[in-house]
Amino acid sequence: LDLNAYCIRRPAATFFVRAIGDSMKEMGLHSGDLMVVDKAEKPMQGDIVIAETDGEFTVKRLQLKPRIALLPINPAYPTLYPEELQIFGVVTAFIHKTRSTD
Repeated sequence: LDLNAYCIRRPAATFFVRAIGDSMKEMGLHSGDLMVVDKAEKPMQGDIVIAETDGEFTVKRLQLKPRIALLPINPAYPTLYPEELQIFGVVTAFIHKTRSTD
């Protein structure tokens, strides 16, 4: 099994980011997981994206209609309604270890 072939469509446009926090844990994305991010993917309704809003980076589900919003999956966090939004990429996969290697 080649994880690069499985997870990466566009190597030149793909980068990896380690998740921090628990706003997306209800979908299985935990702090410390490795996210595969494609900056060439066009963000679409419902995609998980890495975005910057108010000078902070965040990982959230993108809502485009009826109003642009960044939705956390964890109900303990509020929905964000950014005035300005820059999307750095779409999370296309993530890697979650089930056992620590420490």
